[in-house]
Amino acid sequence: MATRKKKTTKKAARKKSGKKVVRKTSSKASSKTSGKKKAKAATRSASGKFDLAKDTTRQLNKALHKPGGTKVFTVTNPGGKHSVAVGAMDDITVNVQGHVGYYCAGMNQSATIDVHGNAGPGVAENMMSGTVRIRGNASQYAGATSHGGMLIIEGDASSRCGISLKGADIIVKGSIGHMSAFMAQAGNLVVCGDAGADLGDSVYEAVIYVGGKVESLGADCVEKPMGKKHVKQLETLLKQAGIKDDASRFKRYGSARKLYNFNIDNAGAY
Repeated sequence: MATRKKKTTKKAARKKSGKKVVRKTSSKASSKTSGKKKAKAATRSASGKFDLAKDTTRQLNKALHKPGGTKVFTVTNPGGKHSVAVGAMDDITVNVQGHVGYYCAGMNQSATIDVHGNAGPGVAENMMSGTVRIRGNASQYAGATSHGGMLIIEGDASSRCGISLKGADIIVKGSIGHMSAFMAQAGNLVVCGDAGADLGDSVYEAVIYVGGKVESLGADCVEKPMGKKHVKQLETLLKQAGIKDDASRFKRYGSARKLYNFNIDNAGAY
């Protein structure tokens, strides 16, 4: 009976000898795939529609940094992802349909960002200009270190709202948590509801308006007279935020200016 010789392929021979089998990838195929990805990204950027169940926050933010002719962006299925719509640098509108995680709308410049949900810690952190609106609640340190623009929170804000505020306006339709406006240097914090403990601790020249009750004031923060010019200023801020309220019912708080320079008599307040 004739024996049939087995054909030895190059792959089998390499396997037998212990050498690794290296697959050659066609450069044409890889460039085709890369081209398709770039084309899809360009299409998304041009349409302004991003689905974060499929797209990445990196792809979204990259498009916001260089929006081209696109003026309105819609973001669906954010799913509590972090760093959504960060570093927008143009006069554009970004509508986020859902809840977001940490640092949404951070370092915003000129853009209008509208979040139809709740926001995690650090929303609008270090904002320079533009408008950020949260149609739900905001977690800790909302608007931290913000230099300009306006942050509007239609629900409540947690602790340390407006910490180290540097010139932005923060309007909270609900209440805020403890240590809010801590070391706030400039700008306005408007609270239509109540404020937690240690409000305005070590505040510099920021102005705080509260419509409800204040649990306690922090070091060097005192209640100040609410004159006609302050009522007018507050009315303007509320109008800009689209909030209807009676400005005359608010109380104004600011720095007693005793901690600007060290004084041994005030040592206990530091």
